[in-house]
Amino acid sequence: MGIMAAALASCTSTPPLEPGPHITLVQASELPPPAGTSPDPAERPYRVGPFDKLEISVFGVPELSQTLQVDASGRISLPLAGSIDASNRSPEDIATEIAGRLRGRYVRDPQVSVNVEETVSQVVTVDGQVQEPGLYPVLGRMTLMRAVATAKGTTEFARLDDVVLFRRVGDQEMVALYNLGAIRRGTYPDPEVYANDVIVVGDSPGRRLFRDVLQASPVLVGPLIALLQR
Repeated sequence: MGIMAAALASCTSTPPLEPGPHITLVQASELPPPAGTSPDPAERPYRVGPFDKLEISVFGVPELSQTLQVDASGRISLPLAGSIDASNRSPEDIATEIAGRLRGRYVRDPQVSVNVEETVSQVVTVDGQVQEPGLYPVLGRMTLMRAVATAKGTTEFARLDDVVLFRRVGDQEMVALYNLGAIRRGTYPDPEVYANDVIVVGDSPGRRLFRDVLQASPVLVGPLIALLQR
């Protein structure tokens, strides 16, 4: 099992690492985004996934306005509109299809809105020395500082210079070491985080991957970015 999979398996304890991982430092100021992700947040609409909860509203037709959970196959079923494939589609796209199915036969000019009430498919894991470790939804643009704030902030004695971010980029497992104190001071930018990232605040096996580098260069003016290797 890879490091990312192991980390996602538990949101209440530090992600375990398999024996013998090695790192190769990458010359970059931050982790690259996951493969296929647009650098422009406006071009990254939320994609619905299995078990997400959607709030569907049909203006003037309260009997069709309800909250539905996407099933395991990625579908929802709405009276009169029937079964709809919602997986990997934006809420706006789903609303357009519902309106199209209702138009004419059931509602003259349906005004449909679809909003994500709860997500389990697009989440970031925040673990370690934070007040409320757990899985948190990524809706729109989220940064490392915002993700930690969503977990109610760090604990009183948290090590702010030890914040590890795991991410899969294509077929590569990558990891970065950040310093929240430095980000707060404006030393370098607050990096963006994405769905399926794993953040660990405080001393952890992830941080100890950088042990040799930190011993050689204990004073850092930017994040450390690395590839994980076996």
